[in-house]
Amino acid sequence: MKPKKQTTPLPTRDQILAFIRESPVPVGKREIAKAFNIKGADRVGLKELLRDLRADGAVARGTRRELMDPGALPEYLVIEVIGPDADGDLLARPVHWNPDDGAAPPEIIVQPTREHAAPGAGDRLLARLRKRGQRRYDAQIVRKVGHGPRRILGVVEMPRGARNAFVRPTDRKLRYEIEVAPRDLNDAVDGDVVWVEPMGGHLARRGRVLEKVGTLRDPRAVSLIAIAANDIPVEFPEAALVQAREAVAAPLGDRVDMRGVPFVTIDGEDARDFDDAVWAEPDSDPANPGGWHLSVAIADVAWYVRPDDALDRAAVRRGNSVYFPDRVVPMLPEELSNGWCSLRPHEDRPTLVAEMWIDAAGHLKRHRFHRALIRSAARLTYTRMQQARDGHPDGELLPLMNDVVAPLYGAYATLLQARQARGTIDLDLPERLVSLDETGRIASIRLRERFDSHRLIEEFMILANVAAAETLERRHQPCMYRVHAPPDAAKVQALREFLATLGIGLPPGLNLQPRDFEGVLRKAAGQPYERLVHETILRSQSQAVYSPENVGHFGLALRRYAHFTSPIRRYADLLVHRALITGLGLGAGGLPPDAGAGFAELGESISQCERRAVAAERAAMDRYMAAYMADRVGAEFGARIAGVTRFGLFVELDDSGANGLIPIKTLGEEYFDHDEPGQALVGRRTGATWRLGDRVRVRLREADVATGGLLFEMLERVEAAASRPGPAARRVRAPGKTAARRPTTRRR
Repeated sequence: MKPKKQTTPLPTRDQILAFIRESPVPVGKREIAKAFNIKGADRVGLKELLRDLRADGAVARGTRRELMDPGALPEYLVIEVIGPDADGDLLARPVHWNPDDGAAPPEIIVQPTREHAAPGAGDRLLARLRKRGQRRYDAQIVRKVGHGPRRILGVVEMPRGARNAFVRPTDRKLRYEIEVAPRDLNDAVDGDVVWVEPMGGHLARRGRVLEKVGTLRDPRAVSLIAIAANDIPVEFPEAALVQAREAVAAPLGDRVDMRGVPFVTIDGEDARDFDDAVWAEPDSDPANPGGWHLSVAIADVAWYVRPDDALDRAAVRRGNSVYFPDRVVPMLPEELSNGWCSLRPHEDRPTLVAEMWIDAAGHLKRHRFHRALIRSAARLTYTRMQQARDGHPDGELLPLMNDVVAPLYGAYATLLQARQARGTIDLDLPERLVSLDETGRIASIRLRERFDSHRLIEEFMILANVAAAETLERRHQPCMYRVHAPPDAAKVQALREFLATLGIGLPPGLNLQPRDFEGVLRKAAGQPYERLVHETILRSQSQAVYSPENVGHFGLALRRYAHFTSPIRRYADLLVHRALITGLGLGAGGLPPDAGAGFAELGESISQCERRAVAAERAAMDRYMAAYMADRVGAEFGARIAGVTRFGLFVELDDSGANGLIPIKTLGEEYFDHDEPGQALVGRRTGATWRLGDRVRVRLREADVATGGLLFEMLERVEAAASRPGPAARRVRAPGKTAARRPTTRRR
């Protein structure tokens, strides 16, 4: 039988997406069919179209069978009350908010109700949300579901002449202080960082000090605040410490003896552990002209940490190591992380080695894994390797140039060729480097240099990670993949609109490939807005996570990818090692028979640990920057506008990369509209415009070490961003007097 002819034309993808996006609540197939008058057998075609939209990531599931914009919040959500804003509106945020790009959560305004007592800061509510704008929601209380944390981290402040002290939260979201009577200070004094417990309920503005974490007078308190605020485990259980202290050298046994291979470790000058070593040589196989034989040796952590022993339980709780300028919170005790599992030069170390052969185009032809004993020939740094590559080797590197350095760079050049051919997204964003003096105070903050030697190690590690994933699939072993899904439709559309303001096009449709984004980066290369484009593309991408379900790695343009190269600092890598040991029959320390059943839950757990570590490291860097800038309050700086929001402008300083806020109320005595597509604030009366990417001159008004916040005031625009559609940018000099009125915004 011939299929029935479609009697009612189906709506286009764009029409359906617009309907879902504009709906204040999630909708389902029934609502879409009704809106477009689709009946009877015609619904089959609609069902297939909606299935394709879900598969492409253009829409997401809400509750039940509802569909929603991937960038939207669901209709029902648990939220936590932050507190009132300047106008008295009660603000809240999602309890669980882990965006891929680190963006701030949408604004949620809790609506008053007669049925429920007025909630206060810290209260958690099940609420029904109704969209009020692109990133703004009204929340109707369904019921109260509890409180947030019962204790709050803050800094003790003792105003002169006041009877009581006050604790100011280190969390910028908590916009209130807690009063503490002298008898409840628990020996805390002005400047101490403490845990405080509100008394008389979480809404109370009085409390008592539970314990002291540190003091802001000690520069090392910066990382302590980040550790405490993010609940990062610091102390190891005694059983784990005992097990680490009793560890001994691993025997050669059945391992391959590779102590004669001149492996080298290449890390930063400030590296604290060395868990990977590399070596390469031209492939001697005449059937592979121009090919290379590479080896990546990784510390055999699985030999020392067995499933469900004391060390393993401590490691899975931590998930990964956390790095701060003044300390490391390691995943495993120092006896392993800096001892038996650190590939120190000229010392025998047990490893798991990935041997790989690539052809002249950089394609992986074959690979094998085995346990081995190696002896690193040298502990090298990225800077020394780059100097050697540039023709200035030091005394240790000079005898290694022909047999070690040259082959490593030769193999790297071939791998780079393959990377460029498959079209990966190469975002090259600078990283800040904090240098401390002997007292722990900040000596300097600068942007870390990036060399080809960094990229060399990255390419070797990526190849080994791919080989590990392929091996586990062939051996039918559980695999903890590192997955990176394509960006969702809402973020792609927002990126497309932003790029259009720069005159850069992004191919139409939702099925974009990494090479499409790389094409955008090439167009932006050398332009004043190059770095801005890199950062915006980064924010548009999904967040990489750990999962036993393989969806590929979009950013690297790889079909399969698993982290294999850092088991001393990432639990996911330890799982991959154990799976390889089991699958290849490499001896003790493999996966238990039923381990795969728990991989989904374990993947979510270690992904959350990773997000926790990233949040702590970022917060510490913000506080270090605030401490560094504290004695420069009142100074003027060159900067660029790095973010535009309804409440103000974020600027980034040229010299240090410090980020801070210019509140909208300080920009002038008029109302500013938020031109979201144009990434600008536009004065309603004068047309004065502040755009993303504008180069400006600013003055530092405040540096808050406790919260890591920097506040600036605008002085003038130095150079306007690239010409864009919309209101023309006017040269603006900020007035000395600030507006008392709260400006309104308009979403477009």
